[in-house]
Amino acid sequence: MSMFIWEEKYSVNVKEIDEQHKKLVSILNELHTAMLGAKANYVLLKKILNELIEYTVYHFKTEEQYMVKYLYPKYAEHKESHKNLTEKVLSFYSDFEKGKKLLTVELLFFLKDWLTNHILGEDKMYSQFFNNKGLF
Repeated sequence: MSMFIWEEKYSVNVKEIDEQHKKLVSILNELHTAMLGAKANYVLLKKILNELIEYTVYHFKTEEQYMVKYLYPKYAEHKESHKNLTEKVLSFYSDFEKGKKLLTVELLFFLKDWLTNHILGEDKMYSQFFNNKGLF
């Protein structure tokens, strides 16, 4: 059962970024499924969590490169939002690796809520800007 269902309302009307958002949703759902499954174990959860972190960093880099290329006026604020989430998740991941924290449903819902709010809020704000620059 998926925790996060992609809907058209999440589209920022930039194909590459939408595809990356869909991939993030897919990884988040994979993590959720693994946590619910009988085969959930530290190695599997760590692998999926690591994939989620790596892909998120890759995605943020893509967005930020377009923002720099097209001189997006809210680049600094958007980059700061990316930095804050990255720091939070890396801190959690470090604690998880050291056995200080468990992977919980609360973390999954935090990530889902952050991704949802980020796409519908901050990312939607650049949609028209990028489209006006010819990026679809």
